[in-house]
Amino acid sequence: MIVRRATHAGSWYEGSEKNLKKSLDEFFSDDKFGPGELPESLNQENRTVLGGISPHAGHRYSGCCSAWTYLNLFKEKIPDTVIVLGTDHIGYGKVALMEEGEWETPLGNLIIDSELSKEILRNSKIIIGDNSAFTGHFEREHNIEIQLPFIKYCARDKDVKILPFKVSTKKFNNIDELSSDIANAITSLGKDIVIVASSDMTHMQPRNFRNPEKDLEDMRERDQAVIDAFKEFNPELTYKTALKTSVCGPQTIASLMSICKKLNANKCNDLKYYTSYQKQGGSGPCEYSVGYFSGIISKN
Repeated sequence: MIVRRATHAGSWYEGSEKNLKKSLDEFFSDDKFGPGELPESLNQENRTVLGGISPHAGHRYSGCCSAWTYLNLFKEKIPDTVIVLGTDHIGYGKVALMEEGEWETPLGNLIIDSELSKEILRNSKIIIGDNSAFTGHFEREHNIEIQLPFIKYCARDKDVKILPFKVSTKKFNNIDELSSDIANAITSLGKDIVIVASSDMTHMQPRNFRNPEKDLEDMRERDQAVIDAFKEFNPELTYKTALKTSVCGPQTIASLMSICKKLNANKCNDLKYYTSYQKQGGSGPCEYSVGYFSGIISKN
């Protein structure tokens, strides 16, 4: 059996179970950048929140923002499976899912939903099964792994499964096609499945790091344009707007939106936005800043 190692534990996030739980408690409890409450499932029969956007920087920067997304995804009920749409920083170039196996986290391993992966692959012409896209050389990629401690933490004692995707395509027609394939599989299985798009927002190195406010305001305006398109629930506009920025997962965000739209979602809500500069204090010199955004998609 394939076990994907937690290669970024101890660097991008806490490496021990005790310290990771403590840090996650803090992200959810934070009432300035985080939601100010710990995750608690209401165990409702029906689900309205189908998916969300979550950033993937080091937890100390983006963890509070991610907490907003996972709080809402798990509040109504704990899902059976979480699909994680990952971007491609390394140059894989295709659209692949992890077919089987487990993914290690300091809180315990997460099992791949092989039933869902088989259903998607059975009918898709664009998505391939390729475990090697997530292991070996590609273990350097962090953006999916960053999400997994939140899933394991919010799942509590339930054995929530995952299905990781590497979405490398840059063509919106491909995004529309793969979204149909995923939505059709979700509908056919009748399981409670939610989707997460892993993406940071604009990356900015101010031209004047001692007086960065003008450049950082430009950064916030660029990100707000993407957020506004998201709130309009327009996948193609969101994708095209994000391509004009340094948002690192325009294809994951557009795929999330398109899947949810095909699952009869009708509303996109913004929950939280801040920058790493703000998280570190928000005054004085700034050598580099990244935007983080949490938004969810729901149906009535």
